[in-house]
Amino acid sequence: MADKKISELTAASTLTGTEIVPLVQSSTTKKATINDITNHIITVSKTVTAGETIDLGDSAYTNAMMVKLTWSGATGTATYTLPDATSSNSTNRVLRFITDSTFSASTRVDLTPASGQNLDGSTLAYEINKEYEGIAIWSDGNEWFIIQKKA
Repeated sequence: MADKKISELTAASTLTGTEIVPLVQSSTTKKATINDITNHIITVSKTVTAGETIDLGDSAYTNAMMVKLTWSGATGTATYTLPDATSSNSTNRVLRFITDSTFSASTRVDLTPASGQNLDGSTLAYEINKEYEGIAIWSDGNEWFIIQKKA
């Protein structure tokens, strides 16, 4: 098997999650299971303030999957621009946003699609303005879709 290219290997059958796969970490080949890989969620905690504008396409958020939002300071609106839905990093990407007890009707985050793009068929922002609110969005490589909401 060592003399075959990865592209020449036989396709795997349905995976159960316990299969061992090789990976390279810090120049060392190690092993992991599919479950180890798929159960890993990269969380970003973000303290939000009124008037703040954040570009979620920035490299600081490239691998983020879950964004926990905490409000700080005066009431108002913060604007978070979604990553470019057409970028290779966004295709089939799921982003989740949750708020804690610091949010209220007078504190909000507007999730705004990138210029010329859509979120659930609209160019308008999705407003998050409740405590313990949650939203999950997914990109098909062309636009973002709301796939789940909790309020």
